[in-house]
Amino acid sequence: MNSISKAVSLLFLILICHNINSQQIVGKWKTIDDDTGEAKSIVEIYKDTDGKYYGQIKELLNKSEENKLCVDCEGSDHNTPVLGMKIIKKMVKDGDELVGGTITDPKNGKVYKCKIWVDEDDSNRLNVRGYIAFLFRTQQWIKMN
Repeated sequence: MNSISKAVSLLFLILICHNINSQQIVGKWKTIDDDTGEAKSIVEIYKDTDGKYYGQIKELLNKSEENKLCVDCEGSDHNTPVLGMKIIKKMVKDGDELVGGTITDPKNGKVYKCKIWVDEDDSNRLNVRGYIAFLFRTQQWIKMN
């Protein structure tokens, strides 16, 4: 194998690995309630036609909350049904992370800056961090098969 073939093969391998890592974040994730430790919803993270990443609540695991509205949300999310709500908005890819967008807590309507990355020790766990300035909270979500 000559040096050009090796370089092309290496570049191809790097691109494939980067694409696989990007795709690890895309998919369905089970969210865990901070207070109870119980699973509370299924959120699907996807890349939209604008090239940005979003997360939408696809299922509420507590069936009594299926008709709940985000009454404390502001703007276009005010009184939006929590089921089907886009809680992660306008994230962009930066290396192995999604950054630059926001996450909404439908329980209280608060909107936080957001950072998302796959856990380095367990690819079936997603770290989702909401923050304001230097204050932050990180949840771990579980990959759905």
